[in-house]
Amino acid sequence: MATQIFVNLPVKDVAAAQRFYTGLGYSINPQFTGDQSACIVISEHITAMLLSEPHFKDFTDKEIADATKTTEVIIALSAETRAAVDELADKALAAGGSEPKAPQDHGFMYVRTFTDLDGHHWETAWMNTTQNQG
Repeated sequence: MATQIFVNLPVKDVAAAQRFYTGLGYSINPQFTGDQSACIVISEHITAMLLSEPHFKDFTDKEIADATKTTEVIIALSAETRAAVDELADKALAAGGSEPKAPQDHGFMYVRTFTDLDGHHWETAWMNTTQNQG
């Protein structure tokens, strides 16, 4: 079995966060979705669990970082094409997200950054793995 990743994110408003991520084209797994959480299926092996802040606190004794002020992690997703990078980032902006950095074009790699409604930092990137970078 392939390794899967479950990204757990604290959110202020589960319903609003769920609308944001479905606006990006991701689906909901209703088996793990309720009033306090939403299970967002990003791919066969990647799932984001959006947990209300009180529910998120059930899993940690640490303070929840305010992602609008600090960055603990940057979640990066690959894209098959440059156009797919733009498509996802544009959907994020249309759904209410923001773009804190300008697109980065390194020739062999193209990256766009966006934040969700709670300030969580995401990147989407296309890389030309056949191009010599050195």
